[in-house]
Order: sequence, then C-alpha cells, then structure tokens
Amino acid sequence: MEFDRVSHRGVPAGPMDVALACTALLGLLLFGLGLAVSLTRGSTRTVIGYSPDPADRLHKLVRAHGNASEYVPMLALLILVLGARQPGAWLLGTFVAATVARYLHAAGMILGRLDRPNPFRFLGALGTYVTGLVLAGGLLVQVI
Repeated sequence: MEFDRVSHRGVPAGPMDVALACTALLGLLLFGLGLAVSLTRGSTRTVIGYSPDPADRLHKLVRAHGNASEYVPMLALLILVLGARQPGAWLLGTFVAATVARYLHAAGMILGRLDRPNPFRFLGALGTYVTGLVLAGGLLVQVI
C-alpha cells in the first residue's frame, strides 16, 4: 500500500505507523479510563467498590474501564502483529474501525445510563466483535 504522507521521521508513513497509532490510542483509552476511575475514587472518597446505581459516575467509569480491559489488550496485540506483516488497506481500515469502536463503547458507557440501551455502546460493542473477529481471522488466514 502506498502512502503519500511523510512521517515525522522523514520517511513515508506505512502500515506499521497506522498500527502503532491505533495501539497508542487504545493504550491512552485504557490508561485514561483507569486514571478517571482513580481520580473519581479520590474525589468521592470511595476506596473499594462502587454504588449499584447505574447512573453513578464511578459505577460507569469502573464498568467502562473493566470492559476496555477485557478487549483492548487483544485488539492491540492483533493490530501490532498484523501491522508488522504488511497488511492490505482493508486490514488497515479494520485497525482504525476497532479503535473507533472501543472509543464509542467507552463513550456510551460513560455518557449514558447503564440500565438503558445506548447507541454508542451498542455500536461500540458490535464494532468490537466484528473487528476483533476480522483481525483474528485475518491473522489465522496468514499463518495457515
């Protein structure tokens, strides 16, 4: 795949740059959510646990961080491995879509109520499943 853009290193940007950017964004999401949980725990003086109220900010942050912790590491690993194997444009698009899906899911968890349907959370979850399966399948096809 040809890229017209030149990276900050003065060389043409390539597939691995896309993979690294997506992985960095996923890392920022995971650690950002963790920091938000810690700061909210401090401000509410809640050392352990959280309110069962699905509208409670700490409840939503803990659940968003927990959910991200379940999916972000494997997505990042798949993105990095596939990014190192000269992926086609469709896989690069899948890297970006997976990253966007995780941000949508987190936004849906934090901005909405957890006891009600939320389109961001739904699209984020659906996008995570679809892109995760595509990435895992794409890697499997390459090694079979």
